[in-house]
Amino acid sequence: MTKSVTVKDLKERLNLELICSETGLERPILTSDLSRPGLELTGFFSYYPEDRVQLFGMTEISFSEGMEPEERLKRYKQMCTKRTPAFVISRNLEVPKELVAAAKEADIPVLRSRLKTTRLSVYITNYLESRLAPVISMHGVLVDIYGLGVLITGSSGVGKSETALELVKRGHRLVADDNVEIRQEDEMTLIGSSPAIIEHLLEIRGLGIINVMTLFGAGAVRSSKKITIVVHLENWDPDKHYDRVGLDQEMTKIFDMDIPKITVPVRPGRNLSVIIEVAAMNFRLKNMGYNAAEQFTQDLNNLIGHNSSMND
Repeated sequence: MTKSVTVKDLKERLNLELICSETGLERPILTSDLSRPGLELTGFFSYYPEDRVQLFGMTEISFSEGMEPEERLKRYKQMCTKRTPAFVISRNLEVPKELVAAAKEADIPVLRSRLKTTRLSVYITNYLESRLAPVISMHGVLVDIYGLGVLITGSSGVGKSETALELVKRGHRLVADDNVEIRQEDEMTLIGSSPAIIEHLLEIRGLGIINVMTLFGAGAVRSSKKITIVVHLENWDPDKHYDRVGLDQEMTKIFDMDIPKITVPVRPGRNLSVIIEVAAMNFRLKNMGYNAAEQFTQDLNNLIGHNSSMND
């Protein structure tokens, strides 16, 4: 699923000034990529990214000012296609009247910002990438634990929500319960959030639905979080081998990204919230360069080697 965004959304989000063509504000924006149409002003249209927002800075405006008015109007008309969403002018620069004329004829909005071109480009790209990122829904609970986005998965009734409640009581923050909307903002980033209708809510069997923000305060929730690790809860299987040292790193795929995964068996007497909390801390420690399992294995091998040499 991909969310849609219009030129009107972009205008309102960045507080852009509308120069002309208000009726064209409903034009869709289909890509987060921007175009700086410098080559097009010289007449090169062999490749013209017409479906992108066309961003004009000082360079493009200054170059166009050196052109004859007839040629300038011709170039702007060539840029106005059915797929062109909008023209955006930075730095509060004066908009060429030929651009306004061509945009009005094609009903393409011309917008202007006081921001410098580079900064405006970053803001537009970040906003569009966030809005246009592909989105999937996953059954699970997302909690912010020590700054890490921990996605807790498992079959229905295994104890995900109850574990999340205990984690919130221990000072961590709930992002989403039951249904986690995950969007891929780029090749390295997955952002999880909650559907608006169930935001801040937890469903506890036997207790019902509770509002975490009302009970524990605004500091107990957050609206979104980057997913760093997946903790999968499953009922204890006595015939299954579970990793007891921690050398094996299991991975799970979300979209086309591999995310580290830890499988935690569930049975009476195990404090899942503490286990998940420690798993998050241990993951952070590994990222800082210390791996307790590898250190233990190395020390054990050194001890075995030392005893062997002594026996020899």
